[in-house]
Amino acid sequence: MTINKIPSSYRIPLFCAVTLLFWMSMYTSVPIMAPYVEFLGGNHQLAGWIVGMYGISQMLLRIPVGIMSDRFHKRKLFITFGLFFTAIGGLGLWITHDFTWILILRALAGAAAATWVDFTVLFTSYYKHEESTKAIGTISFFNSLGQVLGILSAGWAADSLGWEAAFILGALLGVLGFIGSFFLIEKIEPDAPKITMRAIGNVAADRTLLFVSLLAILSQVLIFATVFGFTPVYATSLGADKFSLSLLSLFANVPVALASLFGGRKWAAKYGEKRMVVWGFVLMGIFTFTIPFTHHLWVLMVTQAFAGFGRGLSFTLLMGMSIKHMPAEKRATAMGFFQAIYGLGMFVGPVLMGVIGDWFSLNQGFIVLGILGVFSALLSQWFVRVTPKIPAVQSSGSTAAL
Repeated sequence: MTINKIPSSYRIPLFCAVTLLFWMSMYTSVPIMAPYVEFLGGNHQLAGWIVGMYGISQMLLRIPVGIMSDRFHKRKLFITFGLFFTAIGGLGLWITHDFTWILILRALAGAAAATWVDFTVLFTSYYKHEESTKAIGTISFFNSLGQVLGILSAGWAADSLGWEAAFILGALLGVLGFIGSFFLIEKIEPDAPKITMRAIGNVAADRTLLFVSLLAILSQVLIFATVFGFTPVYATSLGADKFSLSLLSLFANVPVALASLFGGRKWAAKYGEKRMVVWGFVLMGIFTFTIPFTHHLWVLMVTQAFAGFGRGLSFTLLMGMSIKHMPAEKRATAMGFFQAIYGLGMFVGPVLMGVIGDWFSLNQGFIVLGILGVFSALLSQWFVRVTPKIPAVQSSGSTAAL
């Protein structure tokens, strides 16, 4: 049986399972990193830099990863390396308490996350070209579900056995995903051209790609300054313990998974991609702005659920829009540009919030971020356009349904 004849009943569930393990491994540490650094004696700024390092290494690596992927058509290889790095990162965090090494390990985690370029592009290759948004919605659901399960399991481990138990768990999940990645199906189009320097320049100058990437930066600023940054710190001021922090992340991420699934697969087609992006930013902005005015932990969790729903709507569709209009041989490069550019938001968000928190207060930072979310909704309303579909020749084995 040739690769292109592998039944979809095998390749899609396997890919989703490996994706689940990848993000479970990654998110045993992402949401607890800021409070963990402060537990070790670091201040807000140091916590912001360590959290932000995860984003800046992605920003630096995702474009090269995308270009090499389109050049050599070896998407599976990058996925395997990504899972290897997640396992090493978890193991390292368990071993060391030194802030310099923690900073380096978060950069390594960012390098692992940079391979998300190849996850998304390989998975969309299993679908028809015009079904990119549907494919992104599906894989984003397992992305979010993996984050939720990773957060929950890490919260239980940290609360029962200590912070380091969460990192050991992340390493074990990474190893399982690493093993599973060897059985993924590489999907290569017949006679697929290798991307050229001229084509790379055309991708980099694409207006649709640049604008949705700008919006994605703003989205990631909001996300990594709040739920993956300093919302857990605010929650501890309300009396949250380790397990409560995991519940907070659960409330923030379950709606992301649901919005990713239904927004990408159903609502975008019914109501329009632009409308979903706009309302996603509105929800994120409003319910970030309200954080300083919540004085009960359960109310904070509710606000983060609404913000998470908005995040799932807007970001999933922006990701799909970044490659929907691109021909197959440019897709990994385009996704690399998109993910590299929004990596800037992963870095700027927590660093900015850390500076505001030390110079003024976290409350003022949340208010500024809430205003930024509403402003992002206005930008989306003014400038997002529905992109045309580019016809592409697909092999007979290229379509699949979950």
